[in-house]
Amino acid sequence: MVKAVFTTKVDPTYDDLPEERYHFPKTYLRAVEKAVGDWIAYYEPRRSSGDKSSRGGRQAYFAVARLNDIISDPSTPDHYYALVSDYLELDQSVPFREADFFYESALRKPDDSVNRGAFGRAVRNIPDNEYDLIFQAGFAAELGALSPEYSASDKNAPLGLHEDPSPIFNRPVTQMLVSKKFRDAAFARHVKVAYSDTCSITGLKIINGGGRAEVQAAHIRPVASDGPDSVRNGLALSGTIHWMFDRGLISVDDDYSILLAKDKVPDTVDRLVNADRYIRLPTIQETRPHPQFMRFHRENVFKG
Repeated sequence: MVKAVFTTKVDPTYDDLPEERYHFPKTYLRAVEKAVGDWIAYYEPRRSSGDKSSRGGRQAYFAVARLNDIISDPSTPDHYYALVSDYLELDQSVPFREADFFYESALRKPDDSVNRGAFGRAVRNIPDNEYDLIFQAGFAAELGALSPEYSASDKNAPLGLHEDPSPIFNRPVTQMLVSKKFRDAAFARHVKVAYSDTCSITGLKIINGGGRAEVQAAHIRPVASDGPDSVRNGLALSGTIHWMFDRGLISVDDDYSILLAKDKVPDTVDRLVNADRYIRLPTIQETRPHPQFMRFHRENVFKG
């Protein structure tokens, strides 16, 4: 097995849903096959869509996931789906290069310029150490320091590299990726930041005496039903609303309107929800709830 980088756009040309699947042509089948059972990193290119004139992409790694299997696309010849699980967004996106350092060494030519040929491949296999550095850089603020794969004097060392590794890096990256405690904390941070610590259904923002927000991060498609730790599968909810949402007493429609289970929600709760009956959304479009996860909640959890 070997790890890989999957390139996907903000508005993908292919039938991608990074939290669950990656759609690709036969050209990349062998590279994807090598990574089955291992971990991948998602990379967002400069183009935000299939339009050659489009821009807006971050040119950065933004999430990781485990590659479980490959299946054929039944509707498009010579196309396949890579099925993933354990999706997790990085705390911060990681640019493909920092000064002279390239996180993927294959993208760097001897003269320090970009290897356009390698960069043009939507799927790229990478060694463990390069994958680990992407992960560590993506969670650097939380973990405290980047693990020194290179000496600080090495021209290939990423910016901000510390001489001494953080003790947490005594644990392999793959162990952190499957740690429930680590994943729960990361998911909660991402959702609370996206919603500015504000309950999306009531509009309440309560900060306790210690400066901590009262709001909680709720999965729209439950973890027990393979719901991913993605901000697009999350809502910021106050404690009581979170409890009601998990029990199907409240849900959200495709137009982001609030749904209350008929004859099962007391009037006191009805008066708490936003007056316009729509949830408060993150300002960043790409972090808003995905229709597929909202549909799952309505069809499988909601009691309305």
